[in-house]
Amino acid sequence: MPENSTCSGASSCSKESCEGCSHNKANQGSADFREPMNASSNVKKVIGVVSGKGGVGKSFVTSSLASAMNKAGYKVGIMDADITGPSIPKMFGVHGQVYGTEEGMIPMVAEDGTKVMSINLLLEDEEAPVIWRGPVIAGVVKQFWNETVWGDVDYLFVDMPPGTGDVPLTVFQSLPVDGIVIVTSPQELVQMIVKKAYNMAEMMHVPVLGVVENFSYLKCPDCGKEIKLFGESHVDDVADELGLPVLGKMPLDPKYAESADAGKFFEMENPYLEKAVEVLKNLNK
Repeated sequence: MPENSTCSGASSCSKESCEGCSHNKANQGSADFREPMNASSNVKKVIGVVSGKGGVGKSFVTSSLASAMNKAGYKVGIMDADITGPSIPKMFGVHGQVYGTEEGMIPMVAEDGTKVMSINLLLEDEEAPVIWRGPVIAGVVKQFWNETVWGDVDYLFVDMPPGTGDVPLTVFQSLPVDGIVIVTSPQELVQMIVKKAYNMAEMMHVPVLGVVENFSYLKCPDCGKEIKLFGESHVDDVADELGLPVLGKMPLDPKYAESADAGKFFEMENPYLEKAVEVLKNLNK
């Protein structure tokens, strides 16, 4: 935790130790680690998308939420904060390099109007690996916030890498996060996955909007039967335990993967996140 070097180490950190830490927002009085928004930007709501582990389709859910809100008539942007594993640009069909002005970096705009900022849009070769240590990655995430000219955006979705490391910590401390959506999958270890993300948000005093389960089932193309490839869902149990709503259960569908590979993800309709859309809309009421 380079930005919080005096805090308890990962092996000893607990909710109680973090709440008593001098670096905790609740104990800082007027201290505020949040970075200022770019002067030429007006971002109304910042929504983080997180997971306790990798491989659960977090970028897929981020893109789905952004597309759904776009279709609902809102101006949206996506900050691809998964610096070492960026995937958002390809899903939205944006390539090349962003350019800078005196006001800051200008994000790429997808065909549907979604604004995108990603490390892939700063590299000469988008397939080049990003081999950076945590403090450097954290600095880039801050730049994506305060040096990017987002303009008028109703919802900025922040796609974060899995786990509870440098990037989630930086986002929670540096950005005015209005809430997070936790992404998980049906396996029994879902309880541990969700609780890790939930407990970090609680420690950082960031609201948790709910849980989205991905890979819930595969629908047979012939008979329509729902096949539970990853076993029975456990998301309702852990959501009830934590007092969180389940915002959607999304199936495996090859058509979504095909549209993502083609850079046309925004063309897909997604009826599985209607509850999530309503929750996000209510943030503006």
